[in-house]
Amino acid sequence: MRLLVVMLLAGAATPVFAQDHSGHAMAPAQSATQTDCGKEAAHHRAMGHPVPEGACVPEAQPAEPASSDHADGHAGMDHSTMGHEGMQSPQAPTDHGTMDHGATDMTPIPQGSPPASAGSGPPRAADAIWGAEAMRASRRALRTENGGMNVFWFQGDRAEYRAREGGDGYLWDVQGYYGGDFDKFWFKSEGEGTFGESPESAEIQGLWSHAIGPWWDLQAGVRQDLTGPERTHAVIGVQGLAPYMFEVDAAAFLSTKGDLTARIEAELDQRITQRLILQPRAEANLSAQDIPELGIGAGLDSIELGLRLRYEFVREFAPYIGVEQEWQLGQSADYKRLAGEDPSVTNYVVGVRFWF
Repeated sequence: MRLLVVMLLAGAATPVFAQDHSGHAMAPAQSATQTDCGKEAAHHRAMGHPVPEGACVPEAQPAEPASSDHADGHAGMDHSTMGHEGMQSPQAPTDHGTMDHGATDMTPIPQGSPPASAGSGPPRAADAIWGAEAMRASRRALRTENGGMNVFWFQGDRAEYRAREGGDGYLWDVQGYYGGDFDKFWFKSEGEGTFGESPESAEIQGLWSHAIGPWWDLQAGVRQDLTGPERTHAVIGVQGLAPYMFEVDAAAFLSTKGDLTARIEAELDQRITQRLILQPRAEANLSAQDIPELGIGAGLDSIELGLRLRYEFVREFAPYIGVEQEWQLGQSADYKRLAGEDPSVTNYVVGVRFWF
């Protein structure tokens, strides 16, 4: 009986930690000294004070080595996709040379003429697919739609009231054409006079106009005078755009009476704004002989210099104001004086320029 009681007491006194923990890695127990140091350091930190230099600080415990199973479990994990706050995966350096910056195209524009191979194909390759007859009609339509059409154009270059000493007057200068890029029928008319009197001059021209270059037309036709001793003239001249954007109209006239005269007109549009335009203009008339019945002397007959400022409400409609000075020269000036007129006249003009 005594032996049984002793055995029962021995079994009850066995410590709990005496169980089998062979499957777990046990952390080494801390010494009493390390525990006391930890309490002292924690006390300083709880008071908001730094731990004094030389104070008892617990030694850092060596990190527990990961077991091979634990290491293997993390070896294949991609931490860049984990949602751990504060963790960042290393990034590869950015190659700015290969970045696409949107619409910026840095491809260089080819210079020089195209290679010979660009035109090496057959000139009528489409005939093999659609047939020569179908392509002939297509090419005819292409030529018509890209310069072969006939168009009508009309412009009132000057339609103006002229305030001047000795009686206010008027002037018209219109022109237009019907035709294509190379050949046109061109018509012109101009004249002037004093209000309450018969027109001083009036004429109309009908011309065939043929393009002799990108900027110039050769013109030939007839001119009919409508006032004074009526005359019919053969006309030959050129009209176009001279260097520096001067619009030039030059023509020679041979009348049925054998009189040879010439006229040169030039004007230049100087844009102050997109709608406000200053236009200087010059005109010179010449004659190969005296024509007393027309009041024209040989040589340089007259010169006109004008300056007009117009405003284009639309391109087709532009009122203007300006001033123009006229001089009769040489024998023509003498004819003016004999008629009781001043060979030099200043005109203050108000008019409109239009086209359609």
